[in-house]
Amino acid sequence: MERLLDVIRVEPRADDTLLLLFENNEERVFDMKPLLAEKPFTKLRDKRLFLKARVVLGTVAWPGNIDIAPETLWDCST
Repeated sequence: MERLLDVIRVEPRADDTLLLLFENNEERVFDMKPLLAEKPFTKLRDKRLFLKARVVLGTVAWPGNIDIAPETLWDCST
C-alpha cells in the first residue's frame, strides 16, 4: 500500500486549479473544473469561496465543510 501524502500548501488559482505542495516537496496542479458540477463542489463556482481554500489536516478544505481527499488530489494532479 502506498503511503498517503499530506498537502502542506495550497494556492487556489482563478482558473479553477489548485497549486499544491505535498509533504514530499513535490509541487502539483489539480484541476477542479470537472468537480464543480458535482455536490458539494458546486458551491465553489463562487470564486470568492473557491479562493478561500486552505490546508486542514493534510488536505484542502473550504468554509462550509467542503474538502477533498488527499489521495484524490495526488492521484488526479499533474
